[in-house]
Amino acid sequence: MTKAGIILAAGLGTRMKSALPKVMHAVAGLPILGHVIAAMRAADVERIVVVTHKEGEEVRAFAAKLGAASVIQEKQLGTGHAAACAAAALEDFSGAVVVSYGDMPLLTAELFEASFRVQEHAGMSIVAFRSDNPAYGRVIATRDGLLERIVEYKDANEAERRVTLCNAGILAADARSFFRWAAKLENKNKQNEFYLTDIPSIAKREGVVCGVAECAEILAMGVNSRAELAVAEAAMQVRLRARALANAVGMVAPETVFLSHDTVLETDCQIDPYVVFGPGVVVRSGAFIRAFSHLEGAEVGANAIVGPYARLRPGAVLEENVHVGNFVEVKKTRLEKGAKANHLTYLGDARVGAGANIGAGTITCNYDGFDKHKTDIGAGAFIGSDTALVAPVKVGDGAITGAGSVITRDVAAGALVVVRAEQKEIPGWAEKFRLRKKAEKLSKKK
Repeated sequence: MTKAGIILAAGLGTRMKSALPKVMHAVAGLPILGHVIAAMRAADVERIVVVTHKEGEEVRAFAAKLGAASVIQEKQLGTGHAAACAAAALEDFSGAVVVSYGDMPLLTAELFEASFRVQEHAGMSIVAFRSDNPAYGRVIATRDGLLERIVEYKDANEAERRVTLCNAGILAADARSFFRWAAKLENKNKQNEFYLTDIPSIAKREGVVCGVAECAEILAMGVNSRAELAVAEAAMQVRLRARALANAVGMVAPETVFLSHDTVLETDCQIDPYVVFGPGVVVRSGAFIRAFSHLEGAEVGANAIVGPYARLRPGAVLEENVHVGNFVEVKKTRLEKGAKANHLTYLGDARVGAGANIGAGTITCNYDGFDKHKTDIGAGAFIGSDTALVAPVKVGDGAITGAGSVITRDVAAGALVVVRAEQKEIPGWAEKFRLRKKAEKLSKKK
């Protein structure tokens, strides 16, 4: 069965009170719309059409990056009208189509697969969940579990309001039939809108029954406010942590670890409390990420140690057995096997050779106010504490820099370089200084 998806994302999301479109707000580092598209893709949905507001340029650009087409709903005339706007984009499509909202970040591939299975068996399907919340429309089902009708809570009678089966807003049907039914929608209601929930009734008149696929309430959660965004984030973190633990990742306090949607944690790595992973992080087996570290766009090799209080920025690559310690920041830098930078260091736009040791307080001066420049530190080099490496500069294999040096020229392999003023000592100066200062204080008191 070939599959297509329609994602309704034309709402303005005014309750978010943000210049950013609602579906572009991130959950676990990925815009909400990205989660919906990813779940559809994982359910083998081949073609996806995102229905957008006319001012939704940012949404359309993001959808295109993920390989989804977009159409514009010129006027906000209801959910049924929005779904019908995708007809032209799918006019050559023959197969099943699923319609979903774009503000539901917790949807899963399994949920879409279930909706397609029920649709294939019954002819049409909706997704429903159990809840007492009066905000949701009630799903009135027959004794054999087929949909009889959907009624909004405000329009329901007392018996219907006691029903706990609620509409999730996801519908699957034969694509060509769906668009034919959508063309028959009427807006004879208080809102003068064309409702997606009226489609099953139209199909029923043609003898097509509608099955119901049930899911957990949290999976069908829509995000309409900042508070709901926070709830969705918390739920997603629970899911991601559970996945990591099931893959034998060590976390002594998983509730304090924050993961991104694409974080890769290999089996048998260890994550301390209060670690934050931004997008694009890979941690190899045996690596140890210590507490209060922040990683984004970085790769940590096998048996490497990071932190505590370390920051890995995009382009940071730590090969196996590398140590990056407390208050060390690494950006667009590769530390080769066994290299160490254990204290108070900034490494940007650099290569650190295998086995090199970077002393406390070392910085690569990579930016001249206009351009970034590279620092190359050779294998086995020893960079003394408080060294400033003014890029572009190269320190050869096995070379040593003296503490407090400012390196502005290349250093040959195996050489020692010391760049500091000659130490000068004045005997007795300190005691004379103290006596003078004490005398000054006494004279002020008089």
